[in-house]
Amino acid sequence: MSLLTIKDLAERSFYEIKASSEGWSVPELNRQAASSLYERLALSRDKKAVRKLAKHGQIVEKPEDVLKDCYAIKFLGLDEKALVSESEIEGGVLCRVEKCLLELGKGFLFEARQRRFTFDDAHFFVDLVFYNRLLQAHVLVDLKLGKLTHQDLGQMQMYVNCFDLYVKLPHENPTIGILLCKHKKDAIVKLTPPPNANIHAKEYKLYLPSKHVLRRKLMEWNEGPNKK
Repeated sequence: MSLLTIKDLAERSFYEIKASSEGWSVPELNRQAASSLYERLALSRDKKAVRKLAKHGQIVEKPEDVLKDCYAIKFLGLDEKALVSESEIEGGVLCRVEKCLLELGKGFLFEARQRRFTFDDAHFFVDLVFYNRLLQAHVLVDLKLGKLTHQDLGQMQMYVNCFDLYVKLPHENPTIGILLCKHKKDAIVKLTPPPNANIHAKEYKLYLPSKHVLRRKLMEWNEGPNKK
């Protein structure tokens, strides 16, 4: 009955495939649909890949396949208007790690918090470390409350390089870095990391925009000048 309420055929097909392949219960299906999973995945893909979502569900073959346009961390129960610290978000993620892994996507496993790096007697800490068993790669996540800076991207590049040099096993794929921030600047993200860097910046929301707003955004994006 839950699927019958989804009028868009592509979206309904996506949830049918995901519910079957992931073994979702009805409450979990309803939660994923209410969080606009389809729209958020579609907005982070090109038009050809969006069509694949409706036919095959979420297929994970490369780092971009696990990323969403925006991450919803409403499950943390934090007030969007209140002053929230990075440590509060980090602590909330660990207290609700099961829901966090579901929000991150397919194949994620939690590995560490505040993983320390030491260079020339200076200590650095990456907020959260995950492993994705489908990509066979570590995923490093840093949380940023303010606007994303080029220094943030450079620091994540250092973390990724360190993992690739000293942690990654020969059979594993290159480490992925994700900066979760309240506000990102596309120009800084595009210009700062080297070409083909495994560094991604994504916004998080304590409360997502309405499903109507996300759907309208997807329609506008899909009907743009580069439509294929």
